[in-house]
Amino acid sequence: MDSIREDLKTVLNNRTTLRPKAGDWVEVRSAPEILATLDDDGKVDGLPFMPEMLQFAGQRFQVTARADKTCDTISQTGGRRMLNTIHLETRCDGSAHGGCQASCLLFWKNDWLKPAGERSVAGEGNRPEAGRFDLAQLEAATIKRGSAMDSEVRYSCQATELLKATTPLRWWDIRQYWRDWRSGNVRLARLLRVFSMAVFNAVQRRRGGAYGFPHIPARTARVAADQKLGLGEGEMVRVKNVQDIVNTLDDNSKNRGLWFDAEMVPYCGGTYRVQQRVNQIIDEKTGKMLHFKNECIMLEGVVCQSEYSRGRLGCPRRIASYWREAWLERADACNEMMYKEAEGKQAEIMRVGA
Repeated sequence: MDSIREDLKTVLNNRTTLRPKAGDWVEVRSAPEILATLDDDGKVDGLPFMPEMLQFAGQRFQVTARADKTCDTISQTGGRRMLNTIHLETRCDGSAHGGCQASCLLFWKNDWLKPAGERSVAGEGNRPEAGRFDLAQLEAATIKRGSAMDSEVRYSCQATELLKATTPLRWWDIRQYWRDWRSGNVRLARLLRVFSMAVFNAVQRRRGGAYGFPHIPARTARVAADQKLGLGEGEMVRVKNVQDIVNTLDDNSKNRGLWFDAEMVPYCGGTYRVQQRVNQIIDEKTGKMLHFKNECIMLEGVVCQSEYSRGRLGCPRRIASYWREAWLERADACNEMMYKEAEGKQAEIMRVGA
């Protein structure tokens, strides 16, 4: 244990020595090293390390983005500033949180990483129980302790604790966009394009203009909003065009309570594979498990790009989008043959976004 404490000096120095950019390779530290960095609540700077993350210990990943900022999905206040944190291509499987199906992109503190190829703490292997914060405590920390009168389970995860791990970030703070470019999160051309659209949209809102980016047409007819396809994992689907989707929405731009977001427009007309049916996710505000009356569909690689979202442009969190079956249709043989082309376009979206 003393040897771990000594070597932790090196681990904690990651705050200043490890500043990975998008595209860099890093290695997730061993479980004992990670557990030894956690405070009595199982956190670093307010951000919890979750049991679902232990499966990645010792593995190498390419940094997809620096999480210098993120979005507030709890109070909907806009952007949030985060320090010493990155994103890898790793998502939470919900196994320690009641089977939550949100598939959130995980946050990784620099303390939990090292440059690819750097040695691990000598002689400790990968045994979770060797750290100062043991595995049992880590699992116990996934449940919030409420009042004696509240018997409903409330979960604690990175998403529910995000406000405690971040500080407010105003959209007009120009430094965030400079960091987006310097960190490699976005290329200059995309940054300028997104910023130009944001300025145009702001001007349109001020002058009462109806047109902005992306253009979402008015509803032209009312069509069935509860179409059932019975889609299963792995099936190929085509996302309907924007007009067809808008026609399934109510006056609040929702389909049976599910919002159709502007960030979903670029995927309209594309062909994608069904990742899973979603029927339960954790409410990030309360920690309670929400059970959907009407299941949603999650599509592979279809995530928020934060190109049109007011107050949180450039957020690298890449939250998965939820789709109603009424917004989709089974892909025909031609569309299935075109899937590789669509997959290539999606890869290009992600590459440009990175």
